Amino acid sequence: MTKRYTYRAAAPIDGQKPVLGAWHSEPDIAIPEGACDCHVHIFGPREKYPLAAERTFVPGLARVDDLISMHRRLGVDRTVIVQASMQGIDNRCLLDAMTELRALDRQVRAVAVVAPDVDQPTLTALHDAGVRGLRVNLQSFGETDPQVAARRLTETARVAADMNWHVQTYTTLSVIAQLSDVITQLPVPLVVDHFGLADPANLEKQPGWRELLSLVKAGHTYVKLSAPYRLVDDEFGADGKAMARALIDANPDRMLWGTDWPHTGPWPGRTRDLHAEEPFHPIDDGAMLSMFGRWTHPAERQRILVDNPATLYDFPPMDSANS
Repeated sequence: MTKRYTYRAAAPIDGQKPVLGAWHSEPDIAIPEGACDCHVHIFGPREKYPLAAERTFVPGLARVDDLISMHRRLGVDRTVIVQASMQGIDNRCLLDAMTELRALDRQVRAVAVVAPDVDQPTLTALHDAGVRGLRVNLQSFGETDPQVAARRLTETARVAADMNWHVQTYTTLSVIAQLSDVITQLPVPLVVDHFGLADPANLEKQPGWRELLSLVKAGHTYVKLSAPYRLVDDEFGADGKAMARALIDANPDRMLWGTDWPHTGPWPGRTRDLHAEEPFHPIDDGAMLSMFGRWTHPAERQRILVDNPATLYDFPPMDSANS
């Protein structure tokens, strides 16, 4: 199942300027204090932050001030920056963005990508900067070999365990189905991006769906209810409710939320170019947060938006000094 980003862009909003070409409506739910967007990326100037040679596309620039503009419109207080596939193991952009956000009194954590032979001083520096997890990105590189995936997850989890971090992965349900036993034996929690790329129209028919629910229920695995526009067809999310509710009902303490801003992804009919910047999709993140609100009640939103990320990412209290 391949979703083709068919959401129409939000219409211009009086008194606002677009953020990277997108208009963000005000969410139609109350956003609790300390709400966290658990999945964003920052893309800085190429001369300062060159992209990895093994990239599959080139994103535009997405700066900290763009991120803050979007979050202020949504009412989001906390941020988790995730190292993107085309940034490789060079985490400098991520680290500098955290420094910039803290200087603006914004609470921020991050999920990095490191080499298998990373040394302890590097890990310690990352932790001191606010990194609390390591990412294993399989889907962006088309990696579906279960043996390769198992090795990478196991090796990365071993490093994360020494730091009391977690491991995050971007992969499909079919890979999760083949790695279920491996995942249960990881020494750290696993965070699965973007609903595990489930197809909301065929939930029970998908290998891996029941395995994902079992992992979530057991408490060892988190799922990000992020980027629903990649998966659902109804602009109000009616066709995604059963998918979201099954995950939430399995274990609300293991749910997270994120935008996946600034919305990279292939465009229909357009070949990806490794040298030309690819435009972002003009997703209305206020509408996406409202969609999440239609799937949840207020107590669940407090847990998913605030309490769960505060625990997993080790955020300080909102009224304490920024950390």
